Amino acid sequence: MIQFTDVVKSYEQGNKALNGVTMQIEDGEFCFLIGPSGSGKSTIIKLITGELKPTSGTVHVNGYSLERIRRREIPYLRRTVGVVFQNYRLIEKMTVYENVAFAMRVVGAREKEIRDRVPYVLELVGLEGKENRHPNELSGGEQQRLAIARALVNNPSTIIADEPTGNLDPERSFEIMALLQEINNLGTTMLVVTHDRNLVELFGKRTIAIDEGLVVNDGLEEEENDEAE
Repeated sequence: MIQFTDVVKSYEQGNKALNGVTMQIEDGEFCFLIGPSGSGKSTIIKLITGELKPTSGTVHVNGYSLERIRRREIPYLRRTVGVVFQNYRLIEKMTVYENVAFAMRVVGAREKEIRDRVPYVLELVGLEGKENRHPNELSGGEQQRLAIARALVNNPSTIIADEPTGNLDPERSFEIMALLQEINNLGTTMLVVTHDRNLVELFGKRTIAIDEGLVVNDGLEEEENDEAE
């Protein structure tokens, strides 16, 4: 579960990125986070992953209290949260298999676990048969699938997808969103940060809108559209 209670985050320059955010995302939920540039979305991601601590308020993520988490606990928190970045952050000199295996080795997985888990995850995201290719030999959609596989391989309870369709055409965007939905159906909590209102409307999930560091709307996009009509 992700829970923010009256969270304020100020930076050294004095500007506030968050001005009292309160929200809760339940285990197994699929949720969109939307808002204009500079609204506070990136700060929320950094708070969830332990990169930042709140100035005030409380942040609870998968059993960890982020306002008082110890440095040695942060790697354990991050094993519960997989992040899919917009620019993929793949290691170009490594093959598809090695990119995913590396994510397991970082957390100390045994080689037998890696040999068992990596092929399963690559098949889940539709990259079976491409284990020996390098990222520059993949299409944009395939690179995003590889980034998802890497985020998923350590079996996190939560995945944050930061603008996962930002570099893709509409058809590939739909395919990636359908994949994230499939992963969510397996029980993984999914938080998708996006500017793409069309995808938000198409998938009709709970949508949290943030602006100027505040939650300005929280609910199902479909319900909002019905009310507007």
